[in-house]
Amino acid sequence: MEAPSALSKQIVRGSLWAFAIRITGRLLGFIRTIVLARLLVPEDFGLLGIAILAVNVLETFSYTGFQSALIQKRDNIETYFDTAWTVSASRGLFLFLILLVSAPALASFFNSPNAVLIIQIVATASLITGLRNVGIISFQKNLEFHKQFKFELPPNLVDLIVSVSLAFILRDVWALVWGGMAGNLSRLFLSYYLHPYRPRLKFDKSQFKELFGFGKWVLGSSILIFLITQGDNVFVGKMLGVALLGLYQMAFLLAYLPSSEISYVISQVIFPAYSRLQDDMPALREGYLRVLQITLFLSAIISALIFALAPDFTAIFLGEKWMPMVPAMQILVLAAFLTSITETSALVFIAVGKPKIETIFQVTRFVVLAIFIYPLSLQWGIAGTSAAVLLSIAVSCIGLTFMTIRITDTGITRFVRRSAIPAINGLAAASAIFLLKVYLEPGILSFLVTGSAGVVTYLLLTLLADRIFDYKMWPIAQETLGSIRGS
Repeated sequence: MEAPSALSKQIVRGSLWAFAIRITGRLLGFIRTIVLARLLVPEDFGLLGIAILAVNVLETFSYTGFQSALIQKRDNIETYFDTAWTVSASRGLFLFLILLVSAPALASFFNSPNAVLIIQIVATASLITGLRNVGIISFQKNLEFHKQFKFELPPNLVDLIVSVSLAFILRDVWALVWGGMAGNLSRLFLSYYLHPYRPRLKFDKSQFKELFGFGKWVLGSSILIFLITQGDNVFVGKMLGVALLGLYQMAFLLAYLPSSEISYVISQVIFPAYSRLQDDMPALREGYLRVLQITLFLSAIISALIFALAPDFTAIFLGEKWMPMVPAMQILVLAAFLTSITETSALVFIAVGKPKIETIFQVTRFVVLAIFIYPLSLQWGIAGTSAAVLLSIAVSCIGLTFMTIRITDTGITRFVRRSAIPAINGLAAASAIFLLKVYLEPGILSFLVTGSAGVVTYLLLTLLADRIFDYKMWPIAQETLGSIRGS
C-alpha cells in the first residue's frame, strides 16, 4: 500500500490543481452568466435548458459507469481503454441519432416548437463526448490534476469568448448554443493532444462485464440522481412554462454553486484517494471526517452568503427581470448545503465497492420528491418546487449519513461535532448580514460591506469554536498549508 505521507502530498497537490480547475472554470462561467443574463432573457435560457435536458435524459439512462469503475480498480487500466472507448463512441452515436429523430416530439412535449433545431444541434454534444479520448481518465486516477487543468481551462475560455461575442451580435439563444458547441469541440481536440492513447475499435465481452458489474450500480444511482435533479426541471418546463424554467434553472445554478464546486473538487481528488484506502478502515474513517469538516467549513459560509445576499446580488448583477427567482434560490441553497454532506458520504460507498447503498437512498429521495413536487409547485410555483427538492435531500441526507457513520464506525458524536459547528456559524453569519442590511442603503457598497461582515463573523466564530469545543479547524488549515509548502 502507498505510504500515507506520499498519498497525503498527492492529495494536497491534487486538491490545489482541482481547486484551480474549478475556480477558474467557474469564474469564467460566472462572467459568462452575468453578461448573458444582461443581454438575453429568461426564455432564452429556458429554451437551451430544454435542449440540454433532452440530451441529459438519454445520456443518463445509458450511462455505463465505466469511468468510476476504472478509477476504482487497483490494477493497470490501460488494457481496458479500447473496450471503454468503443462502448463510449457507439453510445454517443446512438444518442445523437435518437435525439435527431425525436427532437420534434420533445419540443412538442414542452410546447416549444422553437426548441426543435436547438435540440438537434445540441445533440451533437453526445456524439462529440462519445469520441473523446478515454485515456484522460488516468489524469484523475493518478491524481495528475495539473494535466486535467490543461484539459479543462481552454474549452471554458472558448465557450466564454464565443458565447459572449455572439450574444452581442445575435441577442438570442443561439449565442448559448454555439458557445457550448465550440467548447465541446475544444475538449475533443485537447483529449487527444494531451494523452497519447489512440483508440481502436475493440469489444472484449469479459472486460465489459467486469466494468459494468461495478458500473451498473453507478448507472442506477446516476439515473435516480438525474430523476431527482432534472425531474424538477422537466416538471417546471412542462407545467409552469419556459420562462419559469429559465428562472428556476438560474436559481438552481447560483444556489448550488458551493456544493457543486466543492463536491466536484472533492470527488475528483478524494475518490481516488479513498479507493486506495479501501482496505484500511481507520485511515478511511479519519479521511472521511477531515474531508467532511473541510467541506462543511467552506460550504457553510458560501451558503450563508448566497442565502442572505440573494436579493442584492440579483438586483445588482442580473437585473430586475430575474428577481422572481430569489425565493427559490434561498430555499435551494439550504438543499445545496445538505447536498455537500450527502455527496461526501456517497464517495465512501463507491470507494469501498458498495455503490448499491447510495442507489437505495437515491430511490428514497426520488419517492419523496415525486410525492411533494406537484402539490408544492401548484401552491407556490418555483419556490414550491424548490421546497420539494429541499425536503427530498433532507430525507436522503439522514439515511446516507447514518450508513456512512455505521460503515466507517465514526460515531454520532464525532459526526455532529464536525457538522453542527459550521452550520451554526453559517447561520450566525447570515444573521449578521441581515442585521446590517437594515441600516444600509441597498447597492454595491452595502453588498460588499455586509458580505465582508458575514465572512468576518464566520471566521471569528470558527476560531472561538476551536478554543472552546476543540473543533481543530485552524490546525487543519495550518497543516494543509504546511503540506502545500512542503510539496
